[in-house]
Amino acid sequence: MTSPPPTPPRFRGHADLRDSLQGALARGALPATVLIHGMPGCGKQSLALWLARTRLCTGEHPPCGQCTSCRLALRLEHPDIHWFFPLPRPRGSLSGGRLSEALETARHERLAEYRAQPLRQEDATEVKGIYLATVLTIRRRAHRRPAMGPEQFFVVADAEFLVPQEASPEAANALLKLLEEPPDGSRFVLTSSKPGSLLDTIRSRALPIHLPPLSAREVAAFLRDECGTEPAVTEQAAIQSQGSIGAALGYLDTDGAASRQRDRALGLLQAAASGRRADSYRAALEFRPAGARGLLDMLAALQLWIRDLGAAALGRDDCVVNAGELPFLRETAQRLNVVPHRVARAVGQVEEARMLAQGNVNPQLFIAGLLLALEETLNPPERQ
Repeated sequence: MTSPPPTPPRFRGHADLRDSLQGALARGALPATVLIHGMPGCGKQSLALWLARTRLCTGEHPPCGQCTSCRLALRLEHPDIHWFFPLPRPRGSLSGGRLSEALETARHERLAEYRAQPLRQEDATEVKGIYLATVLTIRRRAHRRPAMGPEQFFVVADAEFLVPQEASPEAANALLKLLEEPPDGSRFVLTSSKPGSLLDTIRSRALPIHLPPLSAREVAAFLRDECGTEPAVTEQAAIQSQGSIGAALGYLDTDGAASRQRDRALGLLQAAASGRRADSYRAALEFRPAGARGLLDMLAALQLWIRDLGAAALGRDDCVVNAGELPFLRETAQRLNVVPHRVARAVGQVEEARMLAQGNVNPQLFIAGLLLALEETLNPPERQ
């Protein structure tokens, strides 16, 4: 006897927003293209898929979870819900139809992994993209009729990963042409953690929907109900998550990718704060000379460490997320005489580095430049 497939976790929070969206769908007032944006892991893709389930549900109180449409959608098998997301580029010199087929095969394999393990953590170090071949696949399907429902939904997750090819944003432009005149019976839900990275023309054609972070209480409830974690571990992971269930799941595993990124970011801060340029150069050389896009989460973790440093400098220990490193943060803040304006500048410098990483520049070069800039910010000339 085969065991039933894992049940997807229940969607949490944002009740008022969901009520508003449900009402707009019922009135036919929701535009054909929306852009859900918010911090990583706050539930953007879950909301997008919930929106599709709600529209296609045939029960009395959508989404009912019981009708054929809902059951198919929850198993990620609904023929009218097409979920696309960034993927690593297939190996080999593929192009045209062969590249499209390889990407579709990889997408279906990833969907199978989601079905088997709904709370599966992504490898944040993978270099991924949404390629022109994928957008052309979306365009072909969007002009077909829905298979069983009144409409079909195309969920394009992490749309900031639309990859320029040959120095031209071809994938984004190809999607733009589709959004300008959506075919009848097709809806598009884009999600993004960095909507500013999208083409202005794409943003102008989508209704923006901001999804705020969840409260630490809501994140803790999710971890307790879905993962059965111990209270102390649950509370710490919820605090570290900053309102992101995705981040909280990563912090549950002390040897997982999120924890490794956090520790690596701490090492960068320690190098920049040491005041010794050799430490910064040494830290930069530990990175490979390629794969910059895989460092985005690590750089976000570095920004959080710098904010924690500022909180420790102000004596606001209650605002420090990485409370386990309070002794280091206090000592460093006191030694460097950290003040708010330098913290703000340092956070901005890391954000500039994140933009460079999205351009896939050499990690060793931009990490070295970042650490030298942080060193000057945290150790100004008058203190050296």
